[in-house]
Amino acid sequence: MKDELTLAQNEFVLKGITKSYGSLRVLDGISLTVEKNRIVAVLGPSGCGKTTLLLLLAGSLSPDSGEILGLDGKAVSFLFQEPRLLDWLTVADNIAFVLKDHFPPAEVEAKVTAVLRRVELTAYRDSYPRRLSGGQRQRAAMARAWAYPSRLLLMDEPYKSLDLGLKLELIRQFLQFWTAEPRTVLYVTHDIKEALLLADEIYLLSAKPTVVRSRYAVPIPRSRRRLDDYSLLALEREITGELLQEEERNLT
Repeated sequence: MKDELTLAQNEFVLKGITKSYGSLRVLDGISLTVEKNRIVAVLGPSGCGKTTLLLLLAGSLSPDSGEILGLDGKAVSFLFQEPRLLDWLTVADNIAFVLKDHFPPAEVEAKVTAVLRRVELTAYRDSYPRRLSGGQRQRAAMARAWAYPSRLLLMDEPYKSLDLGLKLELIRQFLQFWTAEPRTVLYVTHDIKEALLLADEIYLLSAKPTVVRSRYAVPIPRSRRRLDDYSLLALEREITGELLQEEERNLT
């Protein structure tokens, strides 16, 4: 009954999750709660197990112990650092590919048209991924992830390799998607600024064996978030200090 009450307002809950690879303990009792239709960022030192956490949530791995509550039967979509588009399909067909088992053909076409318009790729709908720039490929991947009818979107550093201007533009488009069609997002990143621009809250993981070190709420409305905002800068400094401590511990 207690778990049912917890899940009534939350998308999922992790309770004491552990995961090892052989003798290497990666996750050492991870517990966190993600509310429905919220964007949650996960930060941590390199190699702390952030991607392992995503794979557990996706069902690609099973925890050694602990519980993942709330994800049974829920559809999950993904946005990775590499766009992972199918090279032999056009941009439009890449998006239609993940929709065809869920909607009739006419609705698939309407959804593809709408999502391409939103990421400003209408003129490239019949292009193949190899003909696109890196930013255009990531836009197409973002369009595909949002078009898929999921409850949870998992993101693994999708903007890591992009320059600042393009990164900010894709973040703007991402937030347009989310505002129009809110869903729960778990976002793994190394970039504190990205997390501050996107997230409702930020979990900071420790070095291995990994636990949740801190949780930060980002109280500023997204419409008012600027990289030079004093409150965001103060929060960035605080998180940076903690992250540097964990990076140093990770090296010892």
